[in-house]
Amino acid sequence: MSIIVNLDVMMAKRKISLGELAERIEITPANLSILKTGKAKAIRFSTLEAICQELDCQPADILEYRKEDG
Repeated sequence: MSIIVNLDVMMAKRKISLGELAERIEITPANLSILKTGKAKAIRFSTLEAICQELDCQPADILEYRKEDG
């Protein structure tokens, strides 16, 4: 997939655990884990907004596009 999720990097920079972030943005830890590992097929803008608000970052800090070879 050419969209890379860097949520784990931002969480480490902000020193926040998955469980704590999930609680703050009112999402299940399981769903946040799916997003963090890059297995999610989509993300709601409201979820992205909540993550950015809690981590004090921009969407581009979390999501990255990389052109696939081939």
